[in-house]
Amino acid sequence: MQNVGGVLNQHVGHVLSSPLYKAELGGSLHSEEDLSVFLVLFEDIVSVMEGTANLVVYRNGEIIHNTHEGVRFVSQNPFSFVVPCTMTLMELQNGLCQSMENGTLMRVSRILYRNPIVVFGGLIQFDVLPITDEASMENMFQIHRQTQMRHPQIELYVEFETVEVQNDIDIHDDRDAVYEGMNSDSEEDFEATYEAGDEDEDGDVGVEAAAENVVVHPSSSQPMDVPPFMRELDLEAMHAPEFPEYANIGIADPEDGEFRIGMEYSSRTSVVAAIRNFTISKGVDYEVYESEPQTFYAKCKMYGHGCDWLIRASLIRKKGCWEIRRYNGRHTCTIGTISQYHSKLDSDTVADAIRPLVETDPSIKVKSIIAEVQSRFNYTISYRKAWLAKQKSIANVFGGWEDSYQALPWWLSVMVQKMPGSVVQIETRPLYNGNEEAQGVKILHRVVWSFNPCIRAFRHCKPLVQVDGTHLYGKYKGTLLVAVAQDGNQNIVPIAFALVEGETADAWHFFLRNLRMYVVRKDGVGMISDRHESIRAVVNRSGGDWQPPRAWWMFCIRHIGRYSRTVEEYNINYKRLEERGEAYARWCDAIGLRHWVLAFDEGHRWGHMTTNLVECINSVLKGARNLPVLALVRATYYRLNELFTRKSADAHERKRAGYTYSAFAQQRIEASMQHAGNIVVHRFDRRNEVFEVREMTTEKVLVVDLARRTCDCGHFQVERIPCRHVIACCANQRLDWQLYVHDVYKMTEVRKVYKFEFTPLGDPDTWPAYEGPTLVANPAQRRTSKGRPKLTRYLNEMDSRDMRGSRICRLCGAQGHSRSRCPHRAGPSGAAS
Repeated sequence: MQNVGGVLNQHVGHVLSSPLYKAELGGSLHSEEDLSVFLVLFEDIVSVMEGTANLVVYRNGEIIHNTHEGVRFVSQNPFSFVVPCTMTLMELQNGLCQSMENGTLMRVSRILYRNPIVVFGGLIQFDVLPITDEASMENMFQIHRQTQMRHPQIELYVEFETVEVQNDIDIHDDRDAVYEGMNSDSEEDFEATYEAGDEDEDGDVGVEAAAENVVVHPSSSQPMDVPPFMRELDLEAMHAPEFPEYANIGIADPEDGEFRIGMEYSSRTSVVAAIRNFTISKGVDYEVYESEPQTFYAKCKMYGHGCDWLIRASLIRKKGCWEIRRYNGRHTCTIGTISQYHSKLDSDTVADAIRPLVETDPSIKVKSIIAEVQSRFNYTISYRKAWLAKQKSIANVFGGWEDSYQALPWWLSVMVQKMPGSVVQIETRPLYNGNEEAQGVKILHRVVWSFNPCIRAFRHCKPLVQVDGTHLYGKYKGTLLVAVAQDGNQNIVPIAFALVEGETADAWHFFLRNLRMYVVRKDGVGMISDRHESIRAVVNRSGGDWQPPRAWWMFCIRHIGRYSRTVEEYNINYKRLEERGEAYARWCDAIGLRHWVLAFDEGHRWGHMTTNLVECINSVLKGARNLPVLALVRATYYRLNELFTRKSADAHERKRAGYTYSAFAQQRIEASMQHAGNIVVHRFDRRNEVFEVREMTTEKVLVVDLARRTCDCGHFQVERIPCRHVIACCANQRLDWQLYVHDVYKMTEVRKVYKFEFTPLGDPDTWPAYEGPTLVANPAQRRTSKGRPKLTRYLNEMDSRDMRGSRICRLCGAQGHSRSRCPHRAGPSGAAS
């Protein structure tokens, strides 16, 4: 659950904070066009409100009895938010705890409901109803549904108590010699254990959960094989083909599709699947007459009524396989009516059929699944059945969600042991069953990880980090935070990841603190992000870690405007901005020149004005964002292994071919040399450092300062590659222009980026058992269990409106369901899977 006390709708927040709204509209609506914009925004809001209730929460206040309305709740700062009417008590408790932003871990000790009671004359009096279990939660929502027309809000009085912090799990290699070795970049240097952390910089103490720890081998149902999707890496083509080639498993015999006596199958599952797929493809059906561990016997549903089709398969122990022992041949029955429903085409069958698609692309669209089933079986299944089949297939391929959370710390601890120098930090929270804390079980709150090759690679990349967040999909909500760098050949190098509850200030602090502590250890780095207030708060409280002179925080300017390499360009662009409206210029002034203007960043941007690098990685990881957490983490491991392997080979080949610089730098240098001949150079000092140059084609005059490594064109100081003016000055004075190419572009340095290799983790059967608390997902982060997600965020009072009444079916006129769910509707769409 997001922080429920002050979450604004994302779209509305953008409008209310925009310069157009504040400066030109003055915070109000002045025209029909303005009104239409806001109506469109709020249309999205109210579309998710059905089946929800508006909660008003009072805390640190008092309960006043014997008022004219009965009981009344009072507090200084009550807050409200919207919740689904299916919310459980545990979800409410955890959500309320996460709404506390004081940095202290809290637990809910008491919840009281201001219960409306209709008395004589239709008046309402209020008394107190304690909320202690699921039955009282259901009773509260039932009362609300009955009285919401008279009293549209649910009022709760909540009391909290402080809980001792036990939430840091530190997985890292604690051998000092190994960690110190990370600081060495010699050629020889080229050629963990699970424990609780010590006191950290915030004063929190991580303690070993001695009595609570359990020794477990994660569920054997959690698959550890590597589907093709995890190794698929295509930074140029972001989209995989919608229907990759795969083997058709629905045909029994390649000649005529019929079974033959003596056909063999590897397992009972495979023979039953073959019979089911055969039946669906033929448009017929069967009934099971015998289903035993060693026998499967089925007959046509029309057996004895014009059709004699039957099939019997048995386990042959000597051969170790299943064999068709009896088969009567083709169906002789006919289907009297055309139907779009087949009893054997359930979601499990569809899940098996689309498994090759999911292995290649787990983000495949539901409509594509419907189209594929229609193409293969000639049946059009419902959206819900296709959605369920996709979730089941993802679980079959990548593991179940709950098992994934339990197996995650086991996999991470093994990874750190196999690849020393890698870093993992896990934060957990207590799990409560009512008011009792569960023993040996913790909620996975946040986790950050970085692989040793990525940590070492950053030392040879540009001293620039870009960070951003992207939403997770699937069964549980959350956000994936990513930090990326760039090598001297413009290649993207991801260096750290984190799974957090959302882009809150605490989540960003957790990520950026660990990023600074373990990965970005050098000073003088730049960091580009969007203008998120949470990041601003973290930078301000970083103790100088992300502030000058150790670091420079700069903004992505996608939503600000044009960038300027020089002061002259900035003045021209700023004047254009003032012409559009003084409010726009004042708004940019408030941001600060250093944060968004290239000419004033002291070169820390390296020419990067937006977070395109991070967003490119987000696109690459898009298919992984709806996977269980362990599958997502493993996808980053295998894809980065593929990236490092491929780029290492490319760098080795380029170095062996005799190139001194990366392809990007080489292109820039060659282009500058081609244009240097049209430049006239005048020396201005005896040290051969300052020059005045004139372009013959444009008559433009510029100043080059080799000592300060600047040129009025701006390219020299931005990219650290000699521009055409610098090349002309060096040629005029017989200076070596290569002295002015930054080391990051040299092939010796590019090779070092990918020098370190990922280590295979081996057979999971040989891994040591995991010793530690069992981790589970945050119940408050769970999405709607079935069908399309109904509510993806918790809204506050700005998003509230009167609750809709019961739906009325446009087909039969009854209440309580829609036309698509009407039981009188013909066809398979209403059938259960």
